[in-house]
Amino acid sequence: MSSQNLNLELDQSQSVDESMEELSSHQEVIETIISSLDQNDTAMVNHADDGSIWKFQYGSVEVFVQLTGETDDDLLTVWATVLQLPAKDEPGLMRQLLEMNWSGTFETCFSIYDNRVVISSQRTLADLYPGEISRIITLVATIADDNDEILQEKFGAS
Repeated sequence: MSSQNLNLELDQSQSVDESMEELSSHQEVIETIISSLDQNDTAMVNHADDGSIWKFQYGSVEVFVQLTGETDDDLLTVWATVLQLPAKDEPGLMRQLLEMNWSGTFETCFSIYDNRVVISSQRTLADLYPGEISRIITLVATIADDNDEILQEKFGAS
């Protein structure tokens, strides 16, 4: 991942942060952030009794944002798939992902979920500010988009 790319994305999210200070709910903040990142109007949302989930396209990846509610104990989870498993050279893949987790993922991490390699971040809503929500969503989207094609080329199923 290019740190220059990530810095540009984070700078753009900072300008969105300033306009979000007046929003009253986490849901409104999330929708504002997604609308700033979703350049092709692909965003979809599903609201249910147990929370909301958004999906939008960012570059070459689909990003998911889940909010379980609005209380301090509720969770914000953001993830994007970067590689379908099984993969070529899975031990090499796992080593690379662990090394990337150490130095290049900030508050996010690579994980395996439902037979897919994902980049994700999860946090309770207690003391969560709009700028942090923006940073989490932007980090997941940017890191996933910067790494999905590289990982697929190197480790994707043949």
